[in-house]
Amino acid sequence: MSQTKSPVIERPHGGASAAGAEAPRGVIAEWTVTIILLLFGTTTLVQAFVIPTGSMEDTLLIGDHLLVDKMAYAPFGPATKYVLPYRDVERGDIIVFRYPIDIRQTFVKRVIGVPGDRIRVESKQLILNGKKLTEPYKYHKTEYFDSYRDNFPGEPNVRLYEPAQEMLEKNVLNGEVVVPAGRYFAMGDNRDSSLDSRYWGFVPRENIIGKPLIIYWSYDAPTERLSNPTIGLDHILDLAQNFFTKTRWRRTFNLIHGYPIQ
Repeated sequence: MSQTKSPVIERPHGGASAAGAEAPRGVIAEWTVTIILLLFGTTTLVQAFVIPTGSMEDTLLIGDHLLVDKMAYAPFGPATKYVLPYRDVERGDIIVFRYPIDIRQTFVKRVIGVPGDRIRVESKQLILNGKKLTEPYKYHKTEYFDSYRDNFPGEPNVRLYEPAQEMLEKNVLNGEVVVPAGRYFAMGDNRDSSLDSRYWGFVPRENIIGKPLIIYWSYDAPTERLSNPTIGLDHILDLAQNFFTKTRWRRTFNLIHGYPIQ
């Protein structure tokens, strides 16, 4: 990866939106914003990231290179709200954010719960505000059940990060996690192999960088190469020898969409 990219680094692990939220952008509007960002964007507006792990499979694959819209969730201003399509963070959005445990790292996950939401998992079935969710984006790639991962919140069977332990102690009511103000509950689409809010707690609003906008390139490369912040010689050689055969051409320039969760 080039030095201009900020890798989305993560290690695999074996309420309603605020009033006045803008309606989801249509396809034409999304492409318009994409073109504007490509032509005029800087790191202030858009930033490049690469996916090094499989926690968001099959929505995002290892080796997907993304452009992230950093203005999508910018606060409304008296004039800018009429110029740029700012919006609130909503359930089902895919977000890029600073990892709460180490803000030098950057993660990408899907927002499952917004402030006020009640969340639990029973036998791998996500239940939001008392209703079982249909999640077409979700994948389960292991057959076994994990007592904590698949029945959440429960008694941890691994050592959790301190914010997650605090979440279980302070934000569980009647067997459900209740998302507090200014926080979001995020999970990976590859639900059985995702280091997410179950293990490190809520995502603070101020940690959210933006939303992935487009896959500008997808290349089949292993995690160890993509998680390296500099370009290794082995990666350069691999690109030189296999650029055309390992590039996933069908994924190139695919727009990235969230999924509305009611």
